[in-house]
Amino acid sequence: MSIEVGSKVEGKVTGIANFGAFIDLGNNKTGLVHISEVSDSYVENINEELEVGQTVTVKVLSIADDGKIGLSIRKATDKPAETTPRPKAPSRGRTSSSSNKRSAPAPKKEDFDSLMSSFLKDSEDRLTSIKRNTENKRGGRGGRKN
Repeated sequence: MSIEVGSKVEGKVTGIANFGAFIDLGNNKTGLVHISEVSDSYVENINEELEVGQTVTVKVLSIADDGKIGLSIRKATDKPAETTPRPKAPSRGRTSSSSNKRSAPAPKKEDFDSLMSSFLKDSEDRLTSIKRNTENKRGGRGGRKN
């Protein structure tokens, strides 16, 4: 059986390193499953997920010109169609009642220049108040003289 990108293949774990696991695919072909491709959840220690001699199903992600084969265990597993993430509705404030969300006005579309000018004005005001408060605390510009 030839190994092609996108195909699912059975293989045996021949070695484990901190960064991933080496999988024997037969016909003197060995591929690497990076630690990020072992599971859908975060894997801190790959030895807790895989062991040498274990048979796994992998999906071929890439075949480099130099013969290196990139594999994935997590993409080889078929997931039910129900687990596809749905787009979340944007939240509008902290209220949890649905009646408030329906009656909220649609946000106005502003052009970039007006958004930038309001941002600059707000940031100037904030910087001025911060400078004023810190100068009073540090005694800058004619602080107390004994």
